[in-house]
Amino acid sequence: MTAGSEHRQLLDERQRNLIIIGVMTAVYFVAGKLGLSMALVHPSSTAVWPPSGIALAAFLVLGYRVWPGVALGSFLVNITTAGSILTSIGIAAGNTLESLAGAYLIVRFANGAKCFERVQDTFKFALLAGLACTTISATFGTTVLALGGFAHWAEYKPIWLTWWLGDAAGAVIVTPLLLLWKADPRLRWSWARLSEFVTLVLGVMVVGQLVFGPFARIRSYPLEYLCIPFLVWAAFRFSPREAATVTPVLAGIAIRGTLHGFGPFVVGSKNELLLLLQVFMGIVSVMTLALAVSTAERMQAEQQVRNLAVTDSLTGLANYRRLVDVLDLEIKRFGRTGRPFSVLLIDMDRLKAINDVHGHLVGSRALRRLGDILRVHCRDIDTAARYGGDEFALVMPESGRKQAQQVATRVRQRVSEDDEIPRLSVSIGAAVFPRDGETRDELLDAADKALYEMKRKVHEEARAGRTEEQS
Repeated sequence: MTAGSEHRQLLDERQRNLIIIGVMTAVYFVAGKLGLSMALVHPSSTAVWPPSGIALAAFLVLGYRVWPGVALGSFLVNITTAGSILTSIGIAAGNTLESLAGAYLIVRFANGAKCFERVQDTFKFALLAGLACTTISATFGTTVLALGGFAHWAEYKPIWLTWWLGDAAGAVIVTPLLLLWKADPRLRWSWARLSEFVTLVLGVMVVGQLVFGPFARIRSYPLEYLCIPFLVWAAFRFSPREAATVTPVLAGIAIRGTLHGFGPFVVGSKNELLLLLQVFMGIVSVMTLALAVSTAERMQAEQQVRNLAVTDSLTGLANYRRLVDVLDLEIKRFGRTGRPFSVLLIDMDRLKAINDVHGHLVGSRALRRLGDILRVHCRDIDTAARYGGDEFALVMPESGRKQAQQVATRVRQRVSEDDEIPRLSVSIGAAVFPRDGETRDELLDAADKALYEMKRKVHEEARAGRTEEQS
């Protein structure tokens, strides 16, 4: 790489960083203005503060390089709201340090941006980012406002508590939403799955309106718990990503209704009812996410157990049990479509000699080499399996004798081209359903006979070659 290209690459990298910082500043500013529009106890302190979650997610995904965007966005939000340049700088420093500390601790103790893959990491995230680090911004901001004369010391406690709960709720509700969608932004759903999720979201919106809307006139009953079944539905039926999506939807409806004087938390002043709501939403958000992560972990473990039950542990190919199931399925499919399929039985030559000369570890490596060749050079619809010992099988749907022979020739060629020591060779027998057998056992027996017929011919050719050399 020349010096000129290195210089251009450096300039491009700086330009990208400036764009990222600029976007971060704008997003933080807009979200901050939205949060402060609901400030009740003090113009600079609100119980609804999504920027804490946005900044934390940005640090975990983009790294610490975006800190100027967080600091500048926070400064602009506060300088255009209340206070002086010095107090705005102090508040911006607290907000930036809060997110930096949260990101560092999550990376250090909770698996970083992958903190929602295990339940224990999810709870660590809630403890570190939601409860501990959010005290930094609340303490910085409230103290700076009091020292600057923009808040009375007698108001320190309610301002600090509002600031802390607003930042905590923003972290535990917004950060999971951003991180999980960034990790997996694609939707690979069937229409049935999509319809179920749409129904879930509509159900959350309806129950949210019932609990936090004008219909919620009975304040002496805990109607907020009507939301729990829908959150449990999201956790059990969908991934953590969808569970993290449903919670902000409910939070938005709840905040709007509560500010208008509706819902079960309408007690005392508006700020007090917002604090009660944010405590409730923070708790149900963490519980829903933890339940979703736990469900995903369990499903993944069950899938691994199922895979182990039908997978050969040495080669990673299908095992004999899976091979039998595939053959039965192909026979049933032939009954519906009338399309034949073929089976190859592949025997590794001289495996015993390899084990005797090079050891069993090399012999196991030889079996894995052959398994890799079959895995790479067969079609996606084919099933490669370890039949047992040094024998492998390849089931090829919708293929006849000609296609089977072509694949057999290709496999033998790929094996011969593998120059790793010891060199490998294989014998292959083919059988086609229903021409060579009308049942699974008859088909495998026909392929086995073809395999040993090939071995016999190879041995005869080798014996004839040695005789010619001796003569």
